[in-house]
Amino acid sequence: MKFVRPLVCILTALACLQTQAASKPNIVLIVSDDQGYGDFGILKQRNIITPNLDRLCREGTRLTSFYVSWPACTPSRGSLLTGRYPQRNGVYDMIRNEAPDYGKKYTHAEYQSTFERIGGMDEREILLPKALKTAGYTSAIYGKWDLGTLKRYLPTSRGFDDFYGFVNTGIDYYTHERYGVPSMYRNLQPTEEDKGTYATYLFEREAMRFLNENWERPFFLYLPFNAPHGSSALDPKIRGTIQAPEKYEKMYPPVKNLWRQGTRYGKETTVPSKEKRVRDYMASVTCMDESIGRVLNFLDEKKIADNTMVIFFSDNGGGGGSDNRPLKGGKSRMWEGGIRVCSVMRWPGRIPAGKVNHEFLTSLEIFPTLAKLAKAKVPADLILDGFDLLPVLQGKKKSPRKEMFWERKDLRAARVGNWKWVDTPTYGGLFDLSKDTGEKKDLSEARPDMLRKLKGRFANWKKEMEEAEPRGPFRDY
Repeated sequence: MKFVRPLVCILTALACLQTQAASKPNIVLIVSDDQGYGDFGILKQRNIITPNLDRLCREGTRLTSFYVSWPACTPSRGSLLTGRYPQRNGVYDMIRNEAPDYGKKYTHAEYQSTFERIGGMDEREILLPKALKTAGYTSAIYGKWDLGTLKRYLPTSRGFDDFYGFVNTGIDYYTHERYGVPSMYRNLQPTEEDKGTYATYLFEREAMRFLNENWERPFFLYLPFNAPHGSSALDPKIRGTIQAPEKYEKMYPPVKNLWRQGTRYGKETTVPSKEKRVRDYMASVTCMDESIGRVLNFLDEKKIADNTMVIFFSDNGGGGGSDNRPLKGGKSRMWEGGIRVCSVMRWPGRIPAGKVNHEFLTSLEIFPTLAKLAKAKVPADLILDGFDLLPVLQGKKKSPRKEMFWERKDLRAARVGNWKWVDTPTYGGLFDLSKDTGEKKDLSEARPDMLRKLKGRFANWKKEMEEAEPRGPFRDY
């Protein structure tokens, strides 16, 4: 009998731990790359095949007014993982080399001292997986990192437990090179072990391995696909489109004219036709969608779907081949089509199923939402620029977000309430989004009072960002 009491205590403790683990929701965060606002098959804007994203829309809530913090990838992803404006966390421009835009292929020696190689997210920034670790989560990322390639910047140095993917803004889907530079890593080491295999298949494979190994404890799976980003190869025939396996290309009508004469690197050459680019884009999305379906099926098979929050959105507005209707513009632009993105979130029993939510929300809300759900420990002095969005999705309250600001070099924009101001050297204006989502009617002259208000709010935000504790790599301090 003397062993009974200790045994009871042990069993009680184990039961408590199991209950605690079960109470913590699993998190699956899926981010596509340059996907169009209208590119869900369920929207029926065009015949794009996305049965699994459509399933998420039926089983979760689709967000129609969800924004990212920058109209292109690097700063957008930095904000997602820090919960802070790019201007506050220090990554407010692209960590990339521009010489390949002119046909330059770096030698290994040249590449080592370029900014794409040495730039990265400030080490003082706290990333989401590091916060979740305080709550007992195991975290992994498979896909696009884009926040630094040196060891001190890589995912497993910033809170993730496992990483397999590429480290910069884009790759060739098969060689895994960025304009001739090998870019795939496993944890802290470069690897070419899977060269020749389509990237989406690899990220799916790693995600399924992680789920099989960790589904019985709280996990955070970050799955940032490179699809449907353009292929980062120097060959104009590849660079001009999005690579996709033939299986998925055949799901769409044949393209009659695959090529056209165009200009690349200042020379006349053969490049993909618009029709081919659109077909290839949709094929890459459908391939990604199938991989997403396998993740969703696994959650069902293990009966953990009800305890798993699934979040999906694009890192910025749609690129070439995408459908951004009814929004104006696309990737890299300050129009709605560059910063308002397709998004859906599912958590059975906690987020309404089959609903559409029009509240003003952003990717800055992801960090504080997930940290709160996980009961993670976040430093009291850490300034976050978002809030817990779950009550908004549940219809319990209106979004507390009243404004959002964007800046990319000399491109600026602000949304305050339903009003949007865009200011760039070549385009801009003042728009009432409640009546004009497509930003067609400039009201700058008709509403000078509102124009002054938005300019003033932008100036106040700019001042706040400049007074924030400085962060690298771009800021001068």
